[in-house]
Amino acid sequence: MPATAPRLENVLFEDQQPTPGDSRAELIAGLQRQQKQINPKYFYDAQGSELFELITRQREYYVTRTEIAILSDHAAEIAACCGTDCVLIEPGSGSSEKVRLILDSLRPNAYVPLDISAEFLYESAVKLGREFPWLSIHAICADFAEPWQARTEIPDGRRVIFYPGSTIGNMDPKDAQAFLADLRQWIGDDGGVLIGVDLQKSAQILNAAYNDSQGVTAEFNLNILNSMNKLTDANFKLEGFAHRAFYNQDLKRIEMHLVSKENQTVNVNGSAIAFDKGETIHTENSYKYSPQSFTALCNGAGFTLQKNWLDDDALFSVHYLTVTAR
Repeated sequence: MPATAPRLENVLFEDQQPTPGDSRAELIAGLQRQQKQINPKYFYDAQGSELFELITRQREYYVTRTEIAILSDHAAEIAACCGTDCVLIEPGSGSSEKVRLILDSLRPNAYVPLDISAEFLYESAVKLGREFPWLSIHAICADFAEPWQARTEIPDGRRVIFYPGSTIGNMDPKDAQAFLADLRQWIGDDGGVLIGVDLQKSAQILNAAYNDSQGVTAEFNLNILNSMNKLTDANFKLEGFAHRAFYNQDLKRIEMHLVSKENQTVNVNGSAIAFDKGETIHTENSYKYSPQSFTALCNGAGFTLQKNWLDDDALFSVHYLTVTAR
């Protein structure tokens, strides 16, 4: 938290940001694989977070506006499922844009946003705290994929995970199922999960969404190299790589890659990493589900679907899950 950052009585901030050494080891290991890869969580430095917010406003990117419409139209039903006075926990909260749509209906005892970008998280929490002065906000900067625990007591209330944006699609299905199973440790036997899921649709719609005409997604994808440079003392040159995104019909997923434009060598933490012309760094997957296939995934993780909401064109879905009774 910046020393000059504004403070609000209803906003508490904890910084559990991973150390650069932890990130460096993971990033270097990814670049040493046969198919080079970078974990997509490294998209979200301050610049990357801002670029993603801009992506959500692009004409071709249907995901955000469709989910916003679902949450807005069904806020009362969602609140009835979650229960008022809950503790709402949002992993990867970003700007906390979507939670605003359900706060007045839900009236939670506390909102706990978690994000890996400390500065962006704090600014977002303060902005939200000003808009909702009645809301207790307990912001935690942490990698939610790793163990974390609030250092200051969170108010009482039934725990509900809010995981919008189809972020679950960034995980391979087996990893997604394991992630859902792990959420049971966060929420106990009586908690719930409110989760957004992108649905299977035409390749034309999907390819356009990840290759917007303004080039914002391309800029977002390339910006991950800036994160690499900062975290690993690398010397990636963004102009040496190009954005590529396409729908893999067989695996039902969008793939995002960075393509080397030439034979080149990049220095990463003192080691030389060679790239052939046309070789790629795999930066992200985004799996698409049918309502049936996602319900089956949840059942395998120990959750039962209580209710789901879809838009009229069946582009996107929001599901409310509870722990399956033993």
